[in-house]
Parts: sequence; C-alpha cells; structure tokens
Amino acid sequence: MENPDQGLLGRYFRLSEHSTTVRGELIAGATTFVTMAYIIFVNPQMMASAGMDPSASFVATCLASALACYIMGFYANWPVGLAPGMGLNAFFTYTVVADMGYSWQVALGAVFLAGILFVIMSVTRIRRWMLDSIPLDLRVAMGAGVGLFVGFIGLKSGGIIVASEATFLTLGDLTRPGPALACLGFLLIAILSIRQVHGAIILGILTITVIGLLTGQVEYNGLVAAPPSIAPTFMQLDILGALDVAMTSVVIAFLFVNLFDTAGTLLGVASRANLVDEQGNIENMDRALKADSTSSVLGAFLGCAPVTSYVESAAGVAAGGRTGLTAVTVGTLFLGAIFFAPLAGMVPAFATAGALIYVAMLMLTGMQGLEWQDSTEVVPALITIVMIPLSFSIANGIAVGFISYVAIKLCAGRRRDISPGAWFLAAIFLAKFAFM
Repeated sequence: MENPDQGLLGRYFRLSEHSTTVRGELIAGATTFVTMAYIIFVNPQMMASAGMDPSASFVATCLASALACYIMGFYANWPVGLAPGMGLNAFFTYTVVADMGYSWQVALGAVFLAGILFVIMSVTRIRRWMLDSIPLDLRVAMGAGVGLFVGFIGLKSGGIIVASEATFLTLGDLTRPGPALACLGFLLIAILSIRQVHGAIILGILTITVIGLLTGQVEYNGLVAAPPSIAPTFMQLDILGALDVAMTSVVIAFLFVNLFDTAGTLLGVASRANLVDEQGNIENMDRALKADSTSSVLGAFLGCAPVTSYVESAAGVAAGGRTGLTAVTVGTLFLGAIFFAPLAGMVPAFATAGALIYVAMLMLTGMQGLEWQDSTEVVPALITIVMIPLSFSIANGIAVGFISYVAIKLCAGRRRDISPGAWFLAAIFLAKFAFM
C-alpha cells in the first residue's frame, strides 16, 4: 500500500490523518462523479426550457460544478461533490421564468442574491438561528415537496402524463416511443440502483439514448468536440431586476431550499466520512458551508441555478473518500466532461425523464422523518409537500406551508411552539399574498 505521507497531495489533504490514500481518494472521486454526472445532461435541458442557450448551459454546468468541487476540496477538505441543484433548477425554469414571467437573466439575479444571503448566514450566527428556528417537519417537507415537483416535471417531459381538458391531467399514450422509453428508463435506473450499481442514473440515461439512436428517435451528432462558447450565459444576470419586491419569495425559496438541502447533505456525509469527533463537533463544517454558499454566487455569474452539495457524494464516501482530494477529483472529471457537448446535445427529454422520476423517489424518502403522531406538525408539512407540485411553485408551496403551520399551532393553543423564525417567515408570506 502506498504511503499517504509521501507527496504534496498527501501532506495538503492530510491523507494519513484520515486513514486514506491517493489511490483511494481518486477511486472515490470517480465513484461520486459517475453517480452525479446525470446533471450535465439534465441541467442544460432545464435551462433551455427557460430560454437559455443549451450549449452554453452545458459548459456553465460543467465549469460551475468543477469550480465548486475545487473550492470544497481545497478550502474545506471535504469529500463532497457539488453541482446545480435538482429541484432548484426546476424552480428556476418552471416557476420563476415560465409561471411568474421573469426573464432568465432576472432569475439568475435572484440566484445571486440568495447566494449572497447564504454567504452572510454561513459566516455569522444567523445560520444557526435560522436552522434552529424552522420546524424540522417543514424542513423535511421542503425536500419531499421539491422531490414531487421534480417527479412531476419528469412525468410531463417524458409524456407519461399529459394535459386533459376534462381532468387537468391524464395518462399519456404509453404505446408511443417517447413515453415507452421514458418508462423503460425509470425501470432500468431503479433496477440498477437496487442492485447497487454505481452510476445507475447515468447508465440509464445513456442506455435510453442509445436505444433512441437505434430506433431513429435520436439523431447522431458526434461524441467529442471543442467546448462551445459560454458567452451567451456568462455574466448575464440581472441583479437590479431581481431586487423587485415581488421577487422576495423567490429569493427566500432559493435560499431556504439550498440551505436545508446543503445542511442535511453535509451532516449526512460528515457522519459517514468520520468527520465527527466524540464531542459531536464536525471538522471544518463552517468551511464546508462557506464553500457551498460561495459556489452558488459564482455559479450565478456563469449562468447556473444554485450550486449545492450532492447527496450522491455518499457513494464516494462509501468507496473510501475521506478528504478534499475526492472533491477535487470530481471537479477535474467535470472539467473533462466539457469536451462531450455533442453527446449532451443528443440526449432527449425522454431519456432524462426516468432520471428525474427516480431522483424524485429518493427525495421523498425523507418523509419517514415526519412526526406522524403530532397533527400540528405533520399537517402543515403535508400541505407543503402537496402544494409545491400542485401549485407548480416551490415558493408558493413553502409559503402556504409556513402560514398553515402558524395558523394551526395558534388554533391548537400551542403558540409557544412557534419559533421567531416561523413567525417572521409566515408574516412575509402573508404580505406577499396580500399585497404582491
């Protein structure tokens, strides 16, 4: 076995202190990358639906992910991969742009403002106050609701569900190639994941794309080429436009979904990577949060929805990843992916639909953490989970959830359960519905 004390990498990332090796970290990084690489196919499609150039969005996705991984690796020394967040990109496209009617430039401005607020929270005690103030069940509900939202988009983009004048929604024609392949993609990803095959999601996407090529549903455009220009999305954010009062709920939604998703992911990875000492202190937790929040700000400049830590990093940790060298490896692989733009351009919506649906199923597993025996806690949570997809808006779903939480607690005579943070947010959301 190699001596981790030898070489610059061993000393910088303190490999011997974490009982790992360069080879082990590289394998872990490759494992994490394979499990989260689906984002380089899914995110450009999401951004294209918002009116952004898909080729530039592909490059922005790779660059933002690589830069974020480098910051996490070199600064925080954590084995965590980062990329534009699933759910956050859907909120960006289908709520802020498509439903609310803002330009994608203004939406990027909102991402920037939310990122700045996240940075401020990361370097002050506001973060701890906010995390402690928001009820646990509502935090769980945000993740599950976003999961349903993502799944709904996957079902829609794959043609599995379609609009109906009589019932609003109905089952699509599953005998058509697109919906049939979308269903097959979901089943393939689910089976591979159950059998614990690393990279199940990316394998499912590529398999369905190949089937599409063989059946004439997809046109071959090549595999490798020089990276497209990022100019159409680089520095195109409209910060002044995002300062509109009506955008308050949008910024808050970006902030809190990112905050709670990041906190949950980092806490989970920390325990698995043995970064928690006997007193419960987490090594470099503050640095990890700063790395994550800073990445969202930088991603906005490149043209991405909020960049966040990926729970798929747990796969790399399970493979032996213990230090930032794992994250740096993930970032380097994202950089290399820039040269595969033609492949990304070929991947059809029905190939990524199954991935979206499967990711949604994973996000729903958090519901087991709800306090099912306490109706004053679980009812507002369930309202949030249901209203996010049915209102087709993460912001509105969260708003209704907080308002219902305060109202139910008050009517149940449990005013003392309502934290200052819950009061504050419920008031903001009430004002939004009343005056905006």
